[in-house]
Amino acid sequence: MKTTAVIMAGGKGERFWPKSRTSKPKQFLSLTSDGETMIQKTVKRLMPLVDMEDVYIVTNSAYTELVKEQLPDIPQENILAEPCARNTAPCIAFASAVIKRKYDDAVMLVLPSDHLINNDVLYADTLKKAVSVAEQGENLVTIGITPTYAETGYGYINFGDEKNGAYIVERFVEKPDFPTAEKYLASGRYLWNSGMFIWKLSSIMNNIRKFMPDIYDGAMKIGESFGSDDFNTVLNHEFELFRSESIDFGIMEKADNIYTLPSGFGWDDVGSWLAIERINDTDADMNYIEGDVIAENTHHTTICGGNRLVAVVGIDNIIIVDTEDAVLVCSKNSTQDIKKIIARLKEQGRNDLV
Repeated sequence: MKTTAVIMAGGKGERFWPKSRTSKPKQFLSLTSDGETMIQKTVKRLMPLVDMEDVYIVTNSAYTELVKEQLPDIPQENILAEPCARNTAPCIAFASAVIKRKYDDAVMLVLPSDHLINNDVLYADTLKKAVSVAEQGENLVTIGITPTYAETGYGYINFGDEKNGAYIVERFVEKPDFPTAEKYLASGRYLWNSGMFIWKLSSIMNNIRKFMPDIYDGAMKIGESFGSDDFNTVLNHEFELFRSESIDFGIMEKADNIYTLPSGFGWDDVGSWLAIERINDTDADMNYIEGDVIAENTHHTTICGGNRLVAVVGIDNIIIVDTEDAVLVCSKNSTQDIKKIIARLKEQGRNDLV
């Protein structure tokens, strides 16, 4: 059976402000020393599994030119532009309806565009195994990451017995508090939810029709009009009507035949500036430094400089990001509150800085 890939690339990456902006969010930035952007890395690691003609990018309509620029080998018709943000369920339904026009059935890999993987070989092997599980019946497969510490910033997957080459998912749980995360880690029965899904096109469409019939009907109208003169009109009308819904809540928490594959291929969701020191080398003082920076008596600090000198003295556990028009200085304990800065800027009408 043909294997296709749907890469979700519509996010705004607000927790990476001020480098990530509405005009060029995190997935289109390079956050590692090799110069490749997040979305370029995502597509590159799929090449052992999927033909380029079967890779689909679902993104905001404002980012189609960025996709074309950074991924010139992706067929233009495979860049699916959402007219507005409606979360992952409408995104996946949209892509499914379009792929349905090309293939009667196929396996779909559904992947975020802004995650990093350290072990590409193990990653590819895990996805191959997931494809095999997905081809059996109407199995819906998710990749779970074996936790290495008690993390409160991720959702978790509680898994049970092994069946069909994977593990039965007992339940999905929201981000826990620290004591609960410690219990999850100690139990050995919980995985971090990576947000990666593998299933047959027919399997996910049947579940969308069952649990979200309104979204299914709208997506089918979009798919039927794909390639026609009135496609954009139909797309804009139907997509606007979709409710904002995650695939986790809309399908995965309700459907049968949910399986997970535990893996440890060095996954990082790069969710905030805290990830920079995890995915890059640090110096002897545990600092990550880029750009024109002089640091004295500075420890456990991330400093991303720009074109001008950044001098820091006597600080610890701080994030400093210097861009042409904004400087962020943030305690590592407060990175989740960067969104509040963006909200304040919007309130002040300073949308040029968002």
